Amino acid sequence: MYKSIILPSAKREIREAAKWYNNRQKGLGKKFTAQVRKKLTHIKQNPFAYSIRKGKTRTAVLHVFPFMVHFTIEENHTVVIASVLHTSRSPIIWPDME
Repeated sequence: MYKSIILPSAKREIREAAKWYNNRQKGLGKKFTAQVRKKLTHIKQNPFAYSIRKGKTRTAVLHVFPFMVHFTIEENHTVVIASVLHTSRSPIIWPDME
């Protein structure tokens, strides 16, 4: 299994999305963060299962929520989670991790 590093900006995006979902329905933010954790575990187990989207950046779509996890695979068996963005957001803001 690969190690993972979640960048502060990605942590902030997860917190903000969870807060937004909780404001809509109590407990929904907790379900969102559980889905993110589940996806991160799968990414760490098999990061090459996900397609390259731009440069070296790969993306993984959450199953229940319309969000994508953007990450790179480093040579030292580390996955770097750069962002967790809603799929309706503009690709212009996607992380440039080339």
